[in-house]
Amino acid sequence: MTGWALVIPGAVPYADGVRLQEALHAARLAGRIPDTVVALQHRPVVTLGRRGRDNFLLASPEVLAADGIEVHRSSRGGDVTFHAPGQWVLYPILHLGECRADAHGHLWNLEEISIRTCRDFGVDAWRREGKSGAWTARGKIAAIGFHIKRWVTMHGTSFNVDPVPDGFARIVPCGLAGEPVASLRACLGDRCPAMEQVLDRLLAHTEAVLGRTLVTHRGDAPLPGPLAEAVARLPALR
Repeated sequence: MTGWALVIPGAVPYADGVRLQEALHAARLAGRIPDTVVALQHRPVVTLGRRGRDNFLLASPEVLAADGIEVHRSSRGGDVTFHAPGQWVLYPILHLGECRADAHGHLWNLEEISIRTCRDFGVDAWRREGKSGAWTARGKIAAIGFHIKRWVTMHGTSFNVDPVPDGFARIVPCGLAGEPVASLRACLGDRCPAMEQVLDRLLAHTEAVLGRTLVTHRGDAPLPGPLAEAVARLPALR
């Protein structure tokens, strides 16, 4: 089966990313687009999922805002996390009935994409019993939190390539006290690959794991009608 990958350039405000997902979610429910995976980087932001607790913020929203870090509540699952440039975020808008996966299967798929990507660059990664995401000897490299509405998914996974570490130091990432956050830069040092190299592998493994051939569209180029309509909801790109 064929789906789409939509790569958004630059660093996207979190609220714009949510608007984009909502538009694509509605289009997927209506059958106007195939399964679509959005890939982007966010401006610095702390997000709290449905289980997110304020006590896992180690700085107040006011202090974070003064440092250029927004704070948002999110409809995704999970607790507290941080997004910033240097980190790829994948938002799969998938009809799970067609992917033959339930919520547990979707979680496994997202973990597998990150685990395979790590191994492409010589970093061993694995799952941990009772904890979501992808883990390395240096800590957690990929965080996962998603939402399913009418069997179509939103939100997804973040994969740390070379993000600024400051935001992670302001929270208890994923509510896991004492658990370090890893990145390819932390694991590989000067051998850390470029962001585009990592994206190529993430999308290749997304195709393999989901059983989809993804036709890639970039948000700075002419887009098919439904994608153009969705991207038009991003004020930062207009």
